Amino acid sequence: MTNVTQDTQSFRAKILLATPDMGDPRFAFSVIYIVGHDESGAMGFVINKAKSGLLISDLLDQIGIEGDVQVADAPVLDGGPVDLDRGFVLHSLDYYRPETSLRVSDSLGMTPTKDAMESLVSVSPPQRAMMAIGYAGWGAGQLEAEIAGNAWLVTDADDALIFSTDFDGKWATALSSIGIDPSSLSQSGGRA
Repeated sequence: MTNVTQDTQSFRAKILLATPDMGDPRFAFSVIYIVGHDESGAMGFVINKAKSGLLISDLLDQIGIEGDVQVADAPVLDGGPVDLDRGFVLHSLDYYRPETSLRVSDSLGMTPTKDAMESLVSVSPPQRAMMAIGYAGWGAGQLEAEIAGNAWLVTDADDALIFSTDFDGKWATALSSIGIDPSSLSQSGGRA
C-alpha cells in the first residue's frame, strides 16, 4: 500500500468496531485492526474471531514448520474472508524485515511470509505475535463509505486489545474503552 495523500484520512493502525447497522453478517460484532489503508483500498484482520480449535502450534505443524512455539500459543485468528489459504503474522517490531514486513504502527508490524512463521519457533521470536488466516479487504472508497453509512465505529488501536485472547469480550471491551455501553447501540441510528 502506498502513502495516503493529504486529502485522504488513513485508518491504518486503527480499530474498527461493527455497529448494529453492519449489513454483512460475516462482520457482525467484529473488531478489525486495520494494517493498511490508502487511496486504493484497505486491509485489516478480524481480531475477535478465531479458527475453531486451531492454535498457532497446530497451524505450524500443518505447514511443516517444526519446533516449539516460543510465543503465546494463541488461537489462530479468522482474519477475514479474503485469501483464505494464506497466513499472516501480526507481530511486535522486534521481528521486522524491511523487505517483507509492513510497519503498521510504532509497535506493530505484519509479515505474510513463511520466514515470519518460522520465527515463532526460533530462538529469537517476536515478543508478541498472532497468526491470522485470511484478511478483510476493501476497494477504493469502500471503507470510507461503510464508515459514513454507520457500519463501523473507528477508534485508536490498543496492543493489549489486539493480542488479547478474550475473543468473546473484545467487542464490548473496545466499545467500553471509548465510553459506549454496548447495550445502548440500536439498529439504524447507532446509539439509542
